[in-house]
Amino acid sequence: MRGLWIGLGALGLVVVIGLGGAWLFRDRLALVGMRQAYALALAEDPLASLPDGLHVGLCGSGSPMPDPTRAGPCVAVVAGRDLFVVDSGSGSTRNLLLMNLPPASVAATFITHYHSDHIADLGELMLQHWAGGAARAPMPIYGPPGLEGVVDGFEAAYAPDRGYRIAHHGAAVVPPSGFGGEPHVFSAAADGPDVLVLEKPDLKVWAFPVAHAPVEGAVGYRFEYKGRSVVVSGDTGPSERLVRASRNVDLLVHEGLAPNLVAMQESVAEQAGRGNYAHIFRDILTYHTPPETVAREAKAAGAKAVLFYHVIPPLPVRALEGPFLGRSKEIFGGPMRVGRDGDFASLPAGSSEVKWSNRLKALGF
Repeated sequence: MRGLWIGLGALGLVVVIGLGGAWLFRDRLALVGMRQAYALALAEDPLASLPDGLHVGLCGSGSPMPDPTRAGPCVAVVAGRDLFVVDSGSGSTRNLLLMNLPPASVAATFITHYHSDHIADLGELMLQHWAGGAARAPMPIYGPPGLEGVVDGFEAAYAPDRGYRIAHHGAAVVPPSGFGGEPHVFSAAADGPDVLVLEKPDLKVWAFPVAHAPVEGAVGYRFEYKGRSVVVSGDTGPSERLVRASRNVDLLVHEGLAPNLVAMQESVAEQAGRGNYAHIFRDILTYHTPPETVAREAKAAGAKAVLFYHVIPPLPVRALEGPFLGRSKEIFGGPMRVGRDGDFASLPAGSSEVKWSNRLKALGF
């Protein structure tokens, strides 16, 4: 027995010495880790490790309501070696960088509508696209009517910054011709067909109208690549057009608002004398979609899986996901997730598989 205690004591001493050594060299270890993180973030082709197919990442799963765990709405879509972004909510550009999906690599951005929470980071996204990769042409941006004014406004706001950076870094590093965005405007009328807004070998991107009155021209997008498909709803209430556009889709990325939880917000606001907030909480019920309704529409469409984003209200702890979803999983009967920033779905070409990960957690954030 005495030998056992001596042995355990020696083991403890080794552990303490080991931990102490790590503590003594913590600065050096941190520098090594920092260099490895930079090597990953600055790789020549950060998308090279992804298998051929469609990949979907949440660069922002939140809404206008403040949520420490969620940036504003933003969906990254990788088709083959092309990176696209749908909407650019507050904080989403930094998330793209943290997810190792660099804005400099963005082939095009798609805007669903012009509520502030969907365009708040567009200036930053254009800036990072330009300065991060010495872009010689503006970033292509697709959206419904009104896009030119939005892009012009951000370019005007960033005009002094443009001048500073060219003067400081030089035209070879930040080519003047690459600043800003290049608008591509389309119309997807409620009584018209879906619109093919982008076509490349093996890739088609369709826009379709959604129900978000009084917003005119709000759209969702469907991406099709080598037999795999993804639909991004944008902001919408219940929508037959979305059901039609989502036929047999592999992954439906859909907004969600839980009326039961928003009713709690309204009640508390009324009791606190915050009548303006209470009024807003009532209003937003009319142009978003309850999760159980999403489940019914997804089932009617034959969607294979559902990922919620633009989550309303904030869900700072996972225990709130149950009250948010209600009976949604039971109604839909297939894979369904409440999205968080960094969530990443891989849909390999030639397969029906959906592989899930989180690119923020995987990189240690």
